[in-house]
Amino acid sequence: MIVDNDLLSIQQARILAENAFEAQKKLAGFPQEKLDSIVELLADTVEKYAKELALLSHHETDSGKWEDKLVKNLFVCRQVRSHLKGMRCVGVISEDPQEQITDIGVPVGVIIALCPETSPVSTTVYNTLIAIKSGNAIVFSPHPEAARCTSRVLDIMIEAAESHGLPEGSLSYLETVTESGTVELMNHRSASLIMVTGVPEMLQAAYEAGKPVIYGGTGNGPAFIERSADIKQAVKDIITSKTFDNGIAPSAEQSIVVDSCIAQEVRQHLQCYGGYFMSECEAQKLAELFFGSNGQRKKGMSGQSAEVLARRAGFNIPENTTVLVAERKFVCETDPYYKEFLAPVLALYVENDWMHACEKCIELLLHEKNAHSLVIHSNDKEVIYQFALKKPVGRLLVNTPATFGGMGATTNLFPSMTLGSSSAGRGITSDNVSPMNLIYIRKVGYGVRQMEGAASAEYAPSTEGSKNKEYNDSSVAEVIRLILKKAIEAIDDPADRS
Repeated sequence: MIVDNDLLSIQQARILAENAFEAQKKLAGFPQEKLDSIVELLADTVEKYAKELALLSHHETDSGKWEDKLVKNLFVCRQVRSHLKGMRCVGVISEDPQEQITDIGVPVGVIIALCPETSPVSTTVYNTLIAIKSGNAIVFSPHPEAARCTSRVLDIMIEAAESHGLPEGSLSYLETVTESGTVELMNHRSASLIMVTGVPEMLQAAYEAGKPVIYGGTGNGPAFIERSADIKQAVKDIITSKTFDNGIAPSAEQSIVVDSCIAQEVRQHLQCYGGYFMSECEAQKLAELFFGSNGQRKKGMSGQSAEVLARRAGFNIPENTTVLVAERKFVCETDPYYKEFLAPVLALYVENDWMHACEKCIELLLHEKNAHSLVIHSNDKEVIYQFALKKPVGRLLVNTPATFGGMGATTNLFPSMTLGSSSAGRGITSDNVSPMNLIYIRKVGYGVRQMEGAASAEYAPSTEGSKNKEYNDSSVAEVIRLILKKAIEAIDDPADRS
């Protein structure tokens, strides 16, 4: 029998979305304590399978290192879990007795989540934990290249959570994954919010669904080494970050921008830590492996080691090589090194001073438009502040490996596997996405003053500006009375409205 996978996927999407909508109604009635107990159980359960899942995802995607994928799985099950403990996301989440303001956390509803090929298990677990923590149902569309490991971890979590009282349908996934089914999920009337993590090719379809979109993307994140930096430590941080899981972390450095007066020292340290400087011919051969003549990324190259990449490109490198470095002068459309490689490959740019470096970083960030993360290694607070003020970027990381700083392991940013991209609007947040991004806050304000006669009070403007009641701020009630008076007059006489 011939099966139309598109139609099957669309039908599954409709059923999953409708079931999630009904399940979330029940979930919305759960107190924070009950939600927390499910989150704890999920983290405990996944931790028991962390190594198996790391091996499975490495085998299925053929990218990265299983040992580093294990680190990410444990990071979510331990550090994230610890950070979530005690957070209040639903019900009364804060009270200000002095101002008499109360905040009520309300789940957004049904979340549609698209997860990446690069970190399928840890991202899926993370998004599940923060969704359940905040009282939301979540439906996943696995990446086609990582469907097996994603479905495996979801099956583990669904069985554990439902046995602990999670309403059936609150956590689910598309089994027949097609683009049509994923689009149907995002467009379904039951969907409240869309999370697109590391799947840029589906971003436009997510926008067109007309729902709020959280975009956790990637992008060419530069690292600037300024002359006041601890140069040896800066280079070590960059190499450590870029070699973790063979460079596929979303916040990992894609290029280095260096102050010219320290450029030679940076080159020496890069070589000491295993950096191999490619000739222009070698750099061209490597780029051709990653990108076609139309600029489109080729499959099968992300997350490969430096050794594998060099062998495929047809040149020899020393045994201790950790990253491949291409020295560049300009950022332009014809040079593929302005793009992200998602592999242990770095472009190196040298600039005369921090101001020129600032412009180079902006060029790199804007070329791919995602503006994910930027790293600066510096001990000059003024330079750091100037970078923070001027860069069109989601997060600025200072004196830390980008991979670990971005995910909150070596910084006090929220520990997260979904990092919002851009401060310029490619999603509703550029935060390290947390449960607080998956709720809206209902404000409760108590009356603290009376407004007797506010609507009927006479207002006679004076010709003396300094005595004009309109500008008399002696009491809050007087100001509000004037506003109400004008509003009533505008309603009475529409012609006077401006």
